[in-house]
Amino acid sequence: MTSTSTAPHAEPAGEEFHDDIIHPSPVPFILVHLASLGAIWSGVTLEAVVLGLSLYVARMFGVTAGFHRYFSHRSFKTSRVAQFVLAFMAQTSAQRGVLWWAAKHRHHHKHSDTEHDVHSPRHRGFIYSHVGWIFTKEHEDTDYDAIPDLTKYPELVWLNNHPYLPAALLAIACFALAGWPGLFVGFFWSTTLLYHGTFFINSLAHVHGTQRYVTGDDSRNNWWLAIITMGEGWHNNHHAYQRSTRQGFRWYEFDPTYYILAMLSWVRIVWDLGEPPRDVVRNERRVGRAVVEKVAHHLAATFPSEQIAQRLRDAIDQSPALRELRDRVAAGQARAEELLAGLHAPHLPSIEEGKARAHEMLASVHLPHIPTLAEIRARAEEMYARSPSTDEIVARARELILHAVSRELVPAPAQG
Repeated sequence: MTSTSTAPHAEPAGEEFHDDIIHPSPVPFILVHLASLGAIWSGVTLEAVVLGLSLYVARMFGVTAGFHRYFSHRSFKTSRVAQFVLAFMAQTSAQRGVLWWAAKHRHHHKHSDTEHDVHSPRHRGFIYSHVGWIFTKEHEDTDYDAIPDLTKYPELVWLNNHPYLPAALLAIACFALAGWPGLFVGFFWSTTLLYHGTFFINSLAHVHGTQRYVTGDDSRNNWWLAIITMGEGWHNNHHAYQRSTRQGFRWYEFDPTYYILAMLSWVRIVWDLGEPPRDVVRNERRVGRAVVEKVAHHLAATFPSEQIAQRLRDAIDQSPALRELRDRVAAGQARAEELLAGLHAPHLPSIEEGKARAHEMLASVHLPHIPTLAEIRARAEEMYARSPSTDEIVARARELILHAVSRELVPAPAQG
């Protein structure tokens, strides 16, 4: 696979998204699944089953501790030699190169469940988020710009440029150790299960489960996903505090990846394991402004703005007072723009002040069909987890709704 620096993808305005699968990219993935059927011919031995289960656990640890918690999030530290071993171990999963994996995952967190997310079930559907995105042309290359902390290691760049070499060497070792059953059951069965166990975090962990924290996305905690992925199923926890090595924030949240890393830290193979702050675990920390904006926009969008706008237009047509209010605000805003464009007069009303005044006047008019703060809060409590920032989110959502409605009351000035 050729690796070049690529920018995050966004469809040009007005261009429809196409999820075409680029051939022959899916062929190796399909062949791995088909090769699993070879066990019908070779038979299934106890030795091969034990080998397969052992490889599933070992390679899942490589993915979760290596690809995810170390290379993608740098949630702990280790030596350069151990770093290479961890990368090699992770790449035996046949999930492409370490730099490719880390770059894609960082992009996911930056744009989680927005239209720019590489694998969001909300925007692309379950199948695409589970596996389809991997085989689209735009996701073939490695975005080196997203991982400058990793590209300074030439051995990691080399390993990334030979993404399937570790998996191929492991397949040969399985055959040498346990014959054809070792290859088909030990290697291919465990590889197939490893694929889908990992991919469930991209797909199912954004669809099914519970949300303890407001994170601005659809991440969820799922106990049985945590079992099959060695702790990755506590996905909402992870999105709430990505720096934490431990993803099972509570004592009862099963997280074997963290337990193994903790034991490795006792002998200084790894160190500086990230821990979630107490106020985060207790859900006492206010979310950042970016999350407030993201959640407020999502919350505001659940109210029927087009219907509200239509009812408002009907009300304006039937009410001389509302028509006069609209015309006065529009004329005042246009006059303010003319004066501000011609001279420096800080005492004149700004455009933002005009918009704020429009919001005030709109809020003072008796229009019961516009959602109240209480109605918006009730909707927020249905949709999201409890958060210290709920009041701020609700207030911002109502502001967005009023702004959308006020645009119908005060049309934007014509462009000259």
